[in-house]
Amino acid sequence: MSQGEPGIELDTSLGYMLKAAASALHSALEAVLRPLGMTITHYSCLELLAQRPGLSNSELARGTFVTRQSMNVLLQALERQGLVVRPAQAPVGRVLPTELTARGRRQLKVASAAVRRVEQDMLANLDASEQDQMRSLLTACIAALIEPPASAT
Repeated sequence: MSQGEPGIELDTSLGYMLKAAASALHSALEAVLRPLGMTITHYSCLELLAQRPGLSNSELARGTFVTRQSMNVLLQALERQGLVVRPAQAPVGRVLPTELTARGRRQLKVASAAVRRVEQDMLANLDASEQDQMRSLLTACIAALIEPPASAT
């Protein structure tokens, strides 16, 4: 940006406000998950596996916004803790499907309750209609960034 161009007004910049909201949510989630010995990625991985058992390392990495290498390290740690299981050999190809153990489901149940409380606190000042509208608007923003509108190309 050159000196003559106007800057972004941070108080009204939606991008900046989204980043501030994401940062506040991240801090709140870390605060409730840390005493449970979990990180946000750890929790997200368990939640994804509860909803879609058998996901691969790559699918879990995409779903938790980390690299495949980072996910592999996490999965090894979760296996050592007895929270997930993967077969020693891939049933088909090279993909090792991952599943929660009973211990993993128990840990997830406690963590999910804590995460729900954070989300409820975040949305406490919004009625159901406003929450629906927020979901719709955020979905539209995500879609526009993933596949920009034709006029932007």
